[in-house]
Amino acid sequence: MLVVALGGNALLRRGEPLEPEVQLRNVRLAAAHLARLAGRYRLVVTHGNGPQVGLLALQNSAGPNAEGFPLDVLDAQTEGMIGYLLEQEIANCLPVGRSVATLLTRVEVDPDDPAFASPSKPIGPVYAKGEGERLARARGWHLMPDGDGLRRAVPSPKPLRIPGLRSVQTLLRHGSVVICAGGGGIPVAADGPDGRMHGVEAVIDKDLVSSLLARQLDADLLMIATDVTEVCLDWGLASQRAIHSASPAALRALHFAAGSMGPKVEAACAFTEATSRPSVIGNLADVDRFASREAGTWISADHVGLS
Repeated sequence: MLVVALGGNALLRRGEPLEPEVQLRNVRLAAAHLARLAGRYRLVVTHGNGPQVGLLALQNSAGPNAEGFPLDVLDAQTEGMIGYLLEQEIANCLPVGRSVATLLTRVEVDPDDPAFASPSKPIGPVYAKGEGERLARARGWHLMPDGDGLRRAVPSPKPLRIPGLRSVQTLLRHGSVVICAGGGGIPVAADGPDGRMHGVEAVIDKDLVSSLLARQLDADLLMIATDVTEVCLDWGLASQRAIHSASPAALRALHFAAGSMGPKVEAACAFTEATSRPSVIGNLADVDRFASREAGTWISADHVGLS
């Protein structure tokens, strides 16, 4: 069984406008790759939502309700929207009658997680410095650098538990392709020992949730599909070098950007360390070649060092 985590590029590549036809075109490309995997394996798909939830929050705060909806509600809205697009296009690529199901997925976090005091998850579009600073002053945003510009940053607590895991397992047993935990899921926290939950203002990292989901589902492989072909050392420098295979320990000894490759490496290493099963990070266009180890950066418990 495979868990495939789609990066934000499944819907929107860097520099592309947040327009419905652009997102649909990219989803169709992703769905074609995923459908080939679904023909051979039991498949669970997760996805990012950073650009979409940021834009929705901006639109929401401009409406008649100045406060707008909280981030947990916006997370749910983007999970439904992106999940619907993926579900429809994957189903269009599969034989008639093959079930594809999208689940709104709650993910429990610790309300005392230190991440709430240090927003680190970039959402929404990239703003020029002046425009970003103006919006931050007007809306009380935290900002973080992204290339030559700035993006809004929100808290990203660590995922602890997936309350709806049994529903995912049931659908898999009945042969469904399952789309769940989109955008990192809907962040919730416990009110007390009675198990009651409430939503919290955050966007959980999709890759860390995907790693947790893969471990709890006893997946054979975690695939993290992004917009680069492999993890690289010295990214963007003349000395840039691709990593083809690595042990978790060797990767953890390196530094990767917190807002981009860092969570992907952390997620892949956590899965492999916990299960002794491999994980792979690579380009979405190569996703149907990952299972045969023909593409991507492979993280294996029995590998020594980097190669």
